[in-house]
Order: sequence, then structure tokens, then C-alpha cells
Amino acid sequence: MAKKETKTNAMRMLDEAEITYQVHVYDTEDGKLDAVTVAEKLNQDPDQVFKTLVTVGNDRNHYVFVVPGNQKLDLKACARAAGVKSVEMIPQKTLLPTTGYIHGGCSPIGMKKQFPTWIDETAQLFDTICVSGGKVGLQVELNPADLIELIDGKYAAIAVE
Repeated sequence: MAKKETKTNAMRMLDEAEITYQVHVYDTEDGKLDAVTVAEKLNQDPDQVFKTLVTVGNDRNHYVFVVPGNQKLDLKACARAAGVKSVEMIPQKTLLPTTGYIHGGCSPIGMKKQFPTWIDETAQLFDTICVSGGKVGLQVELNPADLIELIDGKYAAIAVE
């Protein structure tokens, strides 16, 4: 008997919105979970495998930024996009209680609360991008315009090499 695929909250939301996506599963036993290594494991372009980073602004609100895995957040650009004086990464220990996701499995889709979210503008260069599917070892590949619409996101220049 075939093992039933367990759907994550992100996958359920995509199904509910009738958004086409592809699931990619990768091995996590080596402990290498950075987005560039994940891209290699999935035989994907690292420019198309995006990581989801959660920040807190000086106004104490949370902001989510989705950037190519081989780049870093430009915190000044993120603050400008969010319209606040500054943003900083949230402490890793607060990620799960804040988003419902663990480090390495944080998806911009299906967080406990939908925070204002920006995706690096380079996502528009691709027909599809990969983001976490909501658990470590799982990515979903989808059209960036579908992702923007689903999460009510915006594009911005927020990444630096």
C-alpha cells in the first residue's frame, strides 16, 4: 500500500487556493540545511531557491522577507520596504512561537499569523521559485506571482550578495 503524503499547512493552503505547485523532498541527515546546499541537493539554481527570514522592526512588529538562498538580507533596504527605522532578525528561539515553523522549515505560506511579507524582486525573473514547504526537508516550487497573491506580498530589492 502506498504511503499517504503528509500535507503541511503550507501545502494545504496552496491546495485550497488552487495554486499549482511541485513538492521537492531532500535528505536532511547530513545536517546541511542552508539554502545553497538545498539547491544543490535538488539540482536547482541557487538563485531560484529562496529562504524565508523573519525580522522584528523598531516598532516591535514582525516582517517577513524572502530572498535567494545564496544572498543575504539588506536590513536597511528591508526597513525602507517596511516603512520603519530599522529591522533585525528575530532570535531563533522565538521563531516557532512566532510563526509556527522551526528553523530550516520556515515557509512564507501558512504562518500562525500572516505578517507583512516582501519577496526579493529577482523572483520575477523566474517562472518558478522554491520556498520551504513548511518543514525541514521539504520545498515547494511555484510561480512567484501566485505566491505574492496568496500571501498578499510585495516585491522589493531586499537582498545583497
